[in-house]
Parts: sequence; C-alpha cells; structure tokens
Amino acid sequence: MNILKNILSVIGAIIIVGMLVAFVKFDLGDKMNKVSKLDPRAMGAYMEMFNGVLESGRSADAMVRRVKINPDVSTDEVVESMKSIATDANMVQVGDSRMAEEYDHEGKRQRYIRILHYCSPNIAKTFIDYSVAYGAFMPCRILIVEDDKGDRWLVTMAMELMLFGGHPLPPEMMKKAEHVRDTMYKMMDLGSQGDF
Repeated sequence: MNILKNILSVIGAIIIVGMLVAFVKFDLGDKMNKVSKLDPRAMGAYMEMFNGVLESGRSADAMVRRVKINPDVSTDEVVESMKSIATDANMVQVGDSRMAEEYDHEGKRQRYIRILHYCSPNIAKTFIDYSVAYGAFMPCRILIVEDDKGDRWLVTMAMELMLFGGHPLPPEMMKKAEHVRDTMYKMMDLGSQGDF
C-alpha cells in the first residue's frame, strides 16, 4: 500500500512540476515576445531608473534630472535665460507657479520654490492625439528650488522613459519628442549659468 502511495505521490509531483514549467515557459515566452517589441533603448532606460531607485531608495528621485544653479547667477537671470532658449525652440512659457517666496508673511526667510511651465502646443496636440496619457505629463515643468544649504537647483522630469520606454514612437513623433527633451535639458544646462 505504501509503495502505491509513494508512486502516486511521485506521479502527482511530476505533474505539478510539469504544469509549473509549462506555465512559466508560456508566461515567460509571452513576456519575452512583448519585450522584443519595445524600443531597443527601453531596457537601458529602465535599468538607469532602477539604479537610481536603488541608490536613493526613492522612485521620484530616480525619475528626475537636476542641474545646480551657479551661485553667481540670479534667479531672474536663470528665468530669462530659460525663456529665451524656449522661445528660440518654439516653446512658450505657459505658467509660473510661485510655491514659496523668499520670505513668508511674517518676514521669516524660507526656501525658494517656483515651478515654470513650458509647452509647444503643436507638439502637445500630436502626442495627445497619439495617446491621451501623454497629456498627464504636460506641460513640461522646471522646478527652481533652494536646498537646505542655500544652493539652488533646476529639476525636471527625466524624459528618457517617455521617449524609449515602450514601443518605438513613429519617426516624426520621436523627432518632436527629442526636440522637447533636448530643449528642456538645454534650458536647464544653459539657464543654470545665465547663458543663452
């Protein structure tokens, strides 16, 4: 009786293992098929973000790009520089949210927080027509923020996942997306130096 019980147990275990292997193979094969359709740069973009999460422990930190503002450049010079670069690239400033001024209503100094919003309406329309989900990321924003040491930073969303994180964008859309990303990054890099 024990021998029959053991044989049935072994057969049952083999069947369960076989079912698990078939499930994993089928599911993994399906996922690998989907991965093969992603932009060739997708995995690198996801790994870069994941490394940022591992380093900071915060997903939001891994999804942004930061540039330190030169201490010799005033915030007004930074804003004017970014506005000029945006205009040259056919992008417009569509908002200016002052989250905190240098002094509060009691005259106490607080850290500076301001968010500038930029957009290229024609490009925005193209992307919303492609997928309304892109609208949730619009307009493009650059945060001007002072840290605890008094240093000022420009911070924006890192755009690589939007460009490369899914199926390849149609070539004309990719060209427009790269134009927006390159303009935003240029605004930060040159704006932080008060340059045009």
